Amino acid sequence: MTWLERLLGALADAGVEYILVGGMAARAHGSARLTQDVDISYARSDANLARIVAALAPLEPYLRGAPPGLPFDWSAGTLRHGLNFTLTTTSGDIDLLGEIVGGGRYEDLLPHSTVVPVFGHEIRILDLPWLIRVKRAAGRPKDLEVVAELEVLREEIERGGA
Repeated sequence: MTWLERLLGALADAGVEYILVGGMAARAHGSARLTQDVDISYARSDANLARIVAALAPLEPYLRGAPPGLPFDWSAGTLRHGLNFTLTTTSGDIDLLGEIVGGGRYEDLLPHSTVVPVFGHEIRILDLPWLIRVKRAAGRPKDLEVVAELEVLREEIERGGA
């Protein structure tokens, strides 16, 4: 089982409401670029925060880049009092995004997502036009580089080639 399969499987098995965004969503749409983390936009309801905590707890989430031993309370309260979290786990890195530039919150992105089968689970991913939109809005060099590739993929799909 790959690290990605463990991360996405843990979220799916716990019934977490999320949308895959970022590099993994780009890969799902056909991008050739590799990424080293999973980026998700997540619903911020109390019930969903509890599901996220339960799903990731066995994977020992910790703040990515924080010094070892720094106290970190992995709880729904912590998630409720924050918004975006960059975490490392025993199954790889994951970014929990309560809001993303150019896209907003989970509820804003939901109508612009689609469901695809991944590792035996139905996973929501950001649709291609909105993925391009949020990547462009982020404006980082790595995001702008992938926008060009995603635009080509979108044009190919519109021509009926994919």
